[in-house]
Amino acid sequence: MKISCLRTDLAAAISNVSRAVSAKASIPALEGVLIKAYGEKINISGYNLEIGITTDVEASVKKEGEVVLGARLFLDIVRKLPEEIVFIETDDRMVTYITCGKVDYQIVGMPSVEYPDLPSFQQTDGITVNAKVLRDMIRQTVYAVSDNLSKPIYMGSLYEIADGVLNIVAIDGFRMAIRSENVESESRTSFVVPGKTQLEVLKLLSDDDAQVQIIVGQRHITFQVGSYRVISRLIEGSFLDYRATIPTGTKTELVINTRMMIDSVERMSLLNSDRIQSPVRCKFSENEIRMSCASAVGRANDVISVPIIGESMEIGFNNRYMLEALRNTDTDEVRLVLNGPVSPIVIKPVKGDSFLSIVVPVRLANEG
Repeated sequence: MKISCLRTDLAAAISNVSRAVSAKASIPALEGVLIKAYGEKINISGYNLEIGITTDVEASVKKEGEVVLGARLFLDIVRKLPEEIVFIETDDRMVTYITCGKVDYQIVGMPSVEYPDLPSFQQTDGITVNAKVLRDMIRQTVYAVSDNLSKPIYMGSLYEIADGVLNIVAIDGFRMAIRSENVESESRTSFVVPGKTQLEVLKLLSDDDAQVQIIVGQRHITFQVGSYRVISRLIEGSFLDYRATIPTGTKTELVINTRMMIDSVERMSLLNSDRIQSPVRCKFSENEIRMSCASAVGRANDVISVPIIGESMEIGFNNRYMLEALRNTDTDEVRLVLNGPVSPIVIKPVKGDSFLSIVVPVRLANEG
């Protein structure tokens, strides 16, 4: 193999692709990136047997070929090279020569036959989504994906397409996040995408009007983001009927400034830590919310003046779960809907139904 390309393009590609590379693997080749040079481009891939990321980089290919190079070392080398054309050549023993300006390296590569094939699958469905919209939808739901290995189905988000609407739903047993958007699709399908896969896709998504192609198979999915392809297994199993868990009644309701609510919960959070976890006690009365938190290190109180419709109510919640829900609303104001001290807290937009977050309350001990 004998190629040359721009250092900037090469560094960006290796940096993104190497996020799918195993830090420690039983197959040594999986700790590297696979480089294939054919035609007028090089293809670079990283794969950890769960997620694969692959991309093409424009290059001058004088001699076609393939090699696997250690991802960490190769990335470190390319990042430190001067801003010039990079020349890469591999001999028959897989020794790879990297030259850029007056800098040159020799590193040992591995033959590509030692690298497992990335999954190839037959497309059963697909959808095209605006990159900014998908970025917001993933970001506003992925925080609620479970990390509980005993229930693997909830370690991913449910993608549900029906009647021209895409819903993304994440549940971890303590909270739920739903994000909905209209899409141009006549599909009627659902599948569960691992949370780790979505986080990698999120890093590649830009804040523009580019289109992302989602290609769905029986057991795999591909996100085509610009020149990058993220390939992943889907999670198999039965996802909860999430609609049945959304409270339908309303006993207490209010509209509140999101930043004001976040600030108050953050004040209460100062008394909590990884070792100390006490619920935030929240009392809703006619024209105010009284928040308090008591832990082993002290006590905090705060009052927010806000019109409240309905019954007076006291409810407790986990400060981190509430903060993550509020921070991911992206609206200046939110509507809080309560249906009792042990019923889930519902967070909705003031208008429309683009998102819905649920936080399961914490039972409060009576204070003497």
